[in-house]
Amino acid sequence: MNVFIDSNVLLYAMGQEPHKRARARTLLVATPWISTQVLNECSHVLRRKHGWSPTRVADELERLLPLMRVADLGLAETREAWRLAAQLGYSHFDCLIMAAALAVCCTRLYTEDMQHGQRIDRRLQLINPFLAEQVP
Repeated sequence: MNVFIDSNVLLYAMGQEPHKRARARTLLVATPWISTQVLNECSHVLRRKHGWSPTRVADELERLLPLMRVADLGLAETREAWRLAAQLGYSHFDCLIMAAALAVCCTRLYTEDMQHGQRIDRRLQLINPFLAEQVP
């Protein structure tokens, strides 16, 4: 099964909350997909909210990159995000993550920020992995 993880999941894998950190790290075992957007969002949050240096951000993300597959975003994903935003009402950036997940044929998107259980285009299910009953 192809899975995609949102930036919040990757941030928890590097975070200090023991339960969420452990849960997020179990998702990395499946060699999930992320997008260049997820890398950029994580870089921004780690610098701005956590005060990490650019070198520390790069080192930590480079350490985790071998555990994941990275999808580059292009014009096709931007157009798909516009369509999804018009259809679903999510923010452009949330829709861009969904568009990237759909582009690489993922069936699950692990995210804490969107509606748990929702199906997108009958192909992608949104899963909040931090709900007690969820198992990857």
